[in-house]
Amino acid sequence: MDKSSFGGILLAIGGILTGMMLEGGKIGQILQPTAAMIVFGGTFGAVMVQFPLATVVSAVKNMAMVFFSKEPDGEAVVRQLVMFANKARRSGIVSLDQDLDSVPDPFMKQALMLAVDGTDPAELRKIMQLYLDTRGEAEERIPQVFESAGGFSPTIGIIGAILGLIQVMQHLDNIAEVGRGIAVAFVATIYGLGLANIICLPSAGKLKIRFREEHLHKELMLEGVIAILEGMNPRMVELKLKTFLAEQQEVPEGVQT
Repeated sequence: MDKSSFGGILLAIGGILTGMMLEGGKIGQILQPTAAMIVFGGTFGAVMVQFPLATVVSAVKNMAMVFFSKEPDGEAVVRQLVMFANKARRSGIVSLDQDLDSVPDPFMKQALMLAVDGTDPAELRKIMQLYLDTRGEAEERIPQVFESAGGFSPTIGIIGAILGLIQVMQHLDNIAEVGRGIAVAFVATIYGLGLANIICLPSAGKLKIRFREEHLHKELMLEGVIAILEGMNPRMVELKLKTFLAEQQEVPEGVQT
């Protein structure tokens, strides 16, 4: 569970609602099913026009990664690759064939299979890098879906507000009704801005970070397998792979990059 994502949304919504109530407002004033239907339905429809259905469905499925995502265990992968390097150094690269079933990651398993089969290191890198590039292109479209939704929803909210004002104009003979109607009409704008700035745009940013972490994790595996195939000393393999782990560490306070 990503405590940052859950805590951030709760803090944002809680802060907005608390501020509203301190100004004398009530939560019931912004609970408007019609406005929600216009904003959410209109935004989702606009996104479907821009992106293929398969991409939209994939984005919805990957939404869970914003709140629930297990960070890659780079240290465990490095230890496993160093162990394979020691074994390959003693018994040859072919001896790793019996360890393939113990490798849980399909990408790493495929790279090891190619190495055991005697694939040239340059060719192995080319094959696996092509997979990474293809997957990377597909993953780039997922955050773009949420970025587009974040761009559409405020405008859809304005459309909802205008539709509400059109209905208000039909009751100009009743000032009390006009005031209440104007307040209700602008709820759609709140929904649109909230959807964009609390959900869609932050989710796009978090997914970019998640995909980048996974990509680095796969690159670590690839470099490790190639180093083993090239017969690199296990100590050198460990030092080389730990540079990837360093890239994932937080920048120390006061250090600029």
